[in-house]
Amino acid sequence: MANAELLAVWLSVPSTLGRVQEALAAARDLDDQTLVVHTLLSCGLLALNDADLAQQYFAEAAQLAGAHNDDAALYHVYSYQCFVTHVMGDPRASQAAGEKGRKLADMLGDSFMSRYSRTFLTGALCYQGKLGEGFAVASELVEEARAAQDRPMEAFGLMALAQVATFAGDAAAGRAAGEAALTVGATLGGFHEDTGYVAVAAAALAAGDVEGSRQACEDAWRHTTPLKSLFVRSLTPMAEATLACGDLVASRRWADESVSTVPGCYRAMALNARARVAIAQGEPQQAEADLHEAVAVAERTGGHLWLPESLETLAALSAGSSAAHAARLFGAGDAMRKRHGDSRFLTFQAAYESGLSIARNMLSANEFDTAWSEGAALSTAEAIAYAQRGRGARGRPSSGWESLTRTEHDVVRLVSEGLSNKDIAARLFISPRTVQSHLTHVYTKLDVSSRLQLAQEAARHI
Repeated sequence: MANAELLAVWLSVPSTLGRVQEALAAARDLDDQTLVVHTLLSCGLLALNDADLAQQYFAEAAQLAGAHNDDAALYHVYSYQCFVTHVMGDPRASQAAGEKGRKLADMLGDSFMSRYSRTFLTGALCYQGKLGEGFAVASELVEEARAAQDRPMEAFGLMALAQVATFAGDAAAGRAAGEAALTVGATLGGFHEDTGYVAVAAAALAAGDVEGSRQACEDAWRHTTPLKSLFVRSLTPMAEATLACGDLVASRRWADESVSTVPGCYRAMALNARARVAIAQGEPQQAEADLHEAVAVAERTGGHLWLPESLETLAALSAGSSAAHAARLFGAGDAMRKRHGDSRFLTFQAAYESGLSIARNMLSANEFDTAWSEGAALSTAEAIAYAQRGRGARGRPSSGWESLTRTEHDVVRLVSEGLSNKDIAARLFISPRTVQSHLTHVYTKLDVSSRLQLAQEAARHI
């Protein structure tokens, strides 16, 4: 029973967690620990839309396999855990599990499960902005699968390769890989066509083929199954494609549903999409709120792939009212893209250039270049902090460490490093007078009266 439901997941046909839970109870009654571990794996896979429950199954399976020195079972645990955490939008956990699963599978000579691990390891690397590493893993995977005539893993590998190639700026290669995945899948009677069409949709959007992207999105949604529908929604650029095709109503509906349902790092993509829809609908405040939340999601989950888009769209929103701030965000986004090795989708290029032009026209050439360079010099963590500065005041207590705003935290940190008000001002792109104003507020909130006391208080929290 456990095997049947496991194969159902592999073949994207209807499957039932309840049946595998019955099998697990039977395995426990038999007190067969090997069978218990095997059945726990099936339970974990079928619970892929419930992160906590899936984690419970995998944790128990790993504990039992480790206790019995069953490395073969253990690499299956890690490999399937890599897949489930990938689906749940936790790229850091997915990378860790994928690397452990691959290592053990390679050590024990199971090339098939090694390739399986690398499929979702590619995605984990991609979502963190590690596109070069992801491309290398996916390319090797496809080559190995073809040599072994392993068509399922060739199809999976091509889907992973399509995604990395598209984000790295080669939309033509991304589309070709996505279409090749569908062709290979067809020889298997249809194999995960939904995620194959997702790859084609993203590549078409990247190339500016918005109608082709919309059609591929619809094909993906038509081919998905209940178990995979949340994952497919997480990755399908339907909101962006329908927006670009001029259907604001459908775009907003898809964006709203995605923001309310998709998990983990995928919310950053959904929030970016809804922000674009809000801009088109004349709702800049909604757009700004969504973009700041997207930045927060990226910071929390490690899904940095979508950060440049968030920063650049925030920059375009503020270009007319705060050009220097916008220029720094544009510079930060550009530098981040260069670190990731990613490229802006052609569909979004016109909006980017419009915002950039506004910021340039509001400043002298020297002012713009200086602000851009200041933004480009920021690390990813610093760029996030700069973008989020001043956000999140609602619900904050009036005193104590938790009452400090993001900017006040930055000021305190720099005071602790021994910087003067002038140096802090230069670091944070604000005036020395503003630094002193922040310090006055901090002294009141923390009930301290000197920089020394402030540093001592900070040492207890930082």
